[in-house]
Amino acid sequence: MKSKMIKIISLCLCIAILASGAAYALASGKDKAENVKTAENITENTAEKQHEEAAAKSDTFKDETVYVLANPDGTVQKIIVSDWIKNTLSSEKITDVTELENTENIKGDESYTLGGNNTRVWDAQGNDIYYQGTIEKELPVDLSVSYKLDGKTVSADELIGKSGKVTIRFDYKNKQYETVKINGKDEKIYVPFVMLTGVLLDNDNFTNVQVSNGKIINDGNKTAVLGFALPGLQENLAIDKEKFEIPSYVEITADTTDFSLGITVTVATNSLFNNIDVEKIDSISDLTDSMNELDDAMTKLLDGSSSLYNGICTLLDKSKELVEGINQLAEGAGKLKEGAYSLDEGAKKLYTGAAALSQGLDTLSANNDTLNDGAKKVFETILSTAETQLKASGLTVPELTIENYASVLNEIIESLDSTKVYNQALEQVTAAVEEKRDYIKSQVVEAVRSEVEANVTAAVTEQVKAEVTKAVKEQVSEKVTANVRENVEEQVILAATGMNKASYYAAVSAGRVDAATQKAVKSAIDNKMASKEITDLISSNIDKQMQSEQVSAMISQKVDEQMQTEEIKNTIKKNAELKMAEKDIQQLIEQNTEAQIQKVISENMASEEVQSKLAAASEGAKSVIALKTSLDDYNSFYLGLMKYTAGVAQAASGASDLKNGANELQNGTGTLYKGVCSLYDGILTMKNGLPALVDGITQLKDGAMQLSDGLSRFYEEGIQKLIDTVDDAENLIERLKATVTVSKNYKSFAGISENADGNVKFIYRTDEIK
Repeated sequence: MKSKMIKIISLCLCIAILASGAAYALASGKDKAENVKTAENITENTAEKQHEEAAAKSDTFKDETVYVLANPDGTVQKIIVSDWIKNTLSSEKITDVTELENTENIKGDESYTLGGNNTRVWDAQGNDIYYQGTIEKELPVDLSVSYKLDGKTVSADELIGKSGKVTIRFDYKNKQYETVKINGKDEKIYVPFVMLTGVLLDNDNFTNVQVSNGKIINDGNKTAVLGFALPGLQENLAIDKEKFEIPSYVEITADTTDFSLGITVTVATNSLFNNIDVEKIDSISDLTDSMNELDDAMTKLLDGSSSLYNGICTLLDKSKELVEGINQLAEGAGKLKEGAYSLDEGAKKLYTGAAALSQGLDTLSANNDTLNDGAKKVFETILSTAETQLKASGLTVPELTIENYASVLNEIIESLDSTKVYNQALEQVTAAVEEKRDYIKSQVVEAVRSEVEANVTAAVTEQVKAEVTKAVKEQVSEKVTANVRENVEEQVILAATGMNKASYYAAVSAGRVDAATQKAVKSAIDNKMASKEITDLISSNIDKQMQSEQVSAMISQKVDEQMQTEEIKNTIKKNAELKMAEKDIQQLIEQNTEAQIQKVISENMASEEVQSKLAAASEGAKSVIALKTSLDDYNSFYLGLMKYTAGVAQAASGASDLKNGANELQNGTGTLYKGVCSLYDGILTMKNGLPALVDGITQLKDGAMQLSDGLSRFYEEGIQKLIDTVDDAENLIERLKATVTVSKNYKSFAGISENADGNVKFIYRTDEIK
């Protein structure tokens, strides 16, 4: 169990360090693009280290970043993949494998040729390759985001502008696994992705922010929330959730007013596990072998103590025959001497272990006073600074101490309460505004009526304009077609007869052109007019005419003339009245009236007269409340530190008692061994002292019984549990090895060539909720 907890705690510490770095970046107030870039750079150092290691193992190293653009509920909109191929050998050609579409070289002009099975041969010319593309493929980890307001599940859109207790939960479903043989059984081992989610909350809209597993950083204006989870790791390590639960989701709770939320960024990476050296985990086998030896030795010791007790009982029963069996007694005493020697050696080993434990805890406990004194001095310095600030603001404050600061600040906050002042002012302002409700409503009705009439007028104008434009276009079309036909007739007649148009029609009138020629000319003209060239010319000329200032002015004039007719004016007025009578317009009027009333109330409440009454109490109370909150946070840390150091001291004291007890046991077993030696040496003189020997054997029988019971209890409650724990730890180590192996096998999302090494990270970004 200890080994298992050490591994899990180590992983959590790594994640905490990662979370701290990302939290600082979010809290620094960067814009969206910079936040995404910061999230990407979290694993940059790890990637560089893997690049160096890969240089000795493969021709290329592929660093892949997958950007997942998602809706506020986590559903995927688009996936963009950015790949960096590290040309470790400065090769002229690089063979790559990828499933990406719409790929684009984003840092150079190197080109590629396509091959089979999604291969691409890049003309690298010794350079690294940077490219980007899109893909439609199932992600290894699904992200889903759900929202609750005051305990009720709501959608993101329903949350906008709302107030109350909000819960935002990020669930991660790991779907990327391998089937691995562990202890002869096929097991699903998931790729161990660490999910790091970052959210930036505006302190004007969010207070009392908490996160289920993560870190919160508040700079006074914004609160950066970082949470982490390891989906699938609980199943990988087969750890009972009742004993220890590894987080698989992140849940953020806060009190919100006028809810809105910026983008959220989630980074998923398995690089944390790729850096674990599985060869160094094998040391548990040595512990297992030692536990097996300890089990065997303890079994023999139990058997020996039981034999000792049974032998002494028999000795007591047969004491009357002791004189005749003196030789047998001498032999038994010899065996007793050997057993006492083994017991003495075991007691020495127990003392050595207890002494080492006591020494370690004494070293840790020796720092308790320094740690406690340092924390107390920091607390007292903070209290002194707070006292100075309060006095500088004009408040009368007694000396603040660790014991009294809470009660003193509570009294100050109560004295600065502006709630009553605010409520009285609000009641008076509301009553005054309500007296003008009818006037406000009439203003709203006129505003809505003007807007409705404008909308109706615009709609009618568009309809009239469409009709006028259609009529004008027909006239323009006829005129343009006639002009084009004139030109076509001139060209065709000249080409067919050598005459101009006027001469031709004069000849026709004079009967000098036969019917066949006339028919051919007409057919040629009709064909020319039907050609694409002429129809396109007509269409182009019509469009030009319609776009000309003259035609546009004519259309506008006709539209204005029709809009001034009584018929149109009556239509607009009738439609506007009908629109005003509609239920939704009446509801709009009521809503706008209420909104206007609330606006007037708010404006009056924001007036200099009202605000001057509230400013002193409100600002003072806010500052003192914020100060007390900060002091309470440090007080929680200080009290926790006191409990920790007290626990260390108690453990050190217990270890010292254990060492002293082990020392006494060692001394006792030494004395027992010497006594048994004396017993063995004096066994031949026992004949004359048989009555006294019988009493001594009776006492020895009772002591042997206690020794046997004590050794049995020590074995069952101590040694056996330790052995069982090592068995569990060995199974955990095998699963951890399998987890690391599966993690190292997962190198790319969009594809990677066989002779390349690589890593991949995912950056999920959800849209704003505004």
